[in-house]
Amino acid sequence: MFKSALVCTDFEDSLQRLIKFVPDLVQSGLDTVVFFHNVSITTEREIPQVNDDAVEEAKLQLAAANEAALPDGKSVIVDVRSGRVINNIEKAVRCYDTDVLLLGTPTRSLLAEKFFGSTTTGITKQLNIPLVILRPQLVATYREQELALRCQTLFTHLLIPYDGSNSAKHLVSRIQAAAKTNGHPKQCTLCWVIDECIRVELRESEEQVQTLLAEVKADLEAFGIEVFTEIRQGDPQGEVLKSAEVNDISAIAICSGSSKGILKWSVPSFTSAILRSSWHPVIHFPGIS
Repeated sequence: MFKSALVCTDFEDSLQRLIKFVPDLVQSGLDTVVFFHNVSITTEREIPQVNDDAVEEAKLQLAAANEAALPDGKSVIVDVRSGRVINNIEKAVRCYDTDVLLLGTPTRSLLAEKFFGSTTTGITKQLNIPLVILRPQLVATYREQELALRCQTLFTHLLIPYDGSNSAKHLVSRIQAAAKTNGHPKQCTLCWVIDECIRVELRESEEQVQTLLAEVKADLEAFGIEVFTEIRQGDPQGEVLKSAEVNDISAIAICSGSSKGILKWSVPSFTSAILRSSWHPVIHFPGIS
């Protein structure tokens, strides 16, 4: 699904544990895995300086990644930089031709995100590539066998919330392109939630939804993906999360307009709600502007 991943860790998000599982990440279809850490500039005596000791310590913490035995054509890189984290991530993305970022983001309230912000929010404003959001609480508690399996199957079975909108169609086209490139995902579940808050006369009927899902299913199957469909009724956010619980998925795929950002504070959105509340990995594809 992706070829080059930049795993961004601050050593408090537990993503540094993935240095032991590079061969498993490669099984998910990746050719290059880059472990990235950023060291803040020190301001002793008001003079900005690079903390060389912290840089070297971070390199040592990530060095075990280089011990992985990988097939020909696969590689792992450790990159530690100092400066503004978002700027350095952007530079690393260009340097390694990265096509996906792996980030650890804890569940937060909307109020906490609004006032304190996050690296994730800043990244989405500057970079137009997919993000994989992982919950540090889960990565920290998985046993090694569990984490190895998670890495191997990270892109195997995607849950796609689909409602016929332009962003949903764009998401499907991105997944089709990914499947064409390297054979992932293997499976997808299309979940259409008929929103009960919408006036009856404006809702699609279940028969209409079944017809539209059948068309999307056929389009995805043309790319070698096994596709399941599901129709639910109720609150879209809650029903999608329930679907994720019962359908043995590896990640939820979502998409939003890049011009608005995935975490637009003024208007609550389905996308930001899923990012805040899902314990499953979430793959966010930037949408059409």
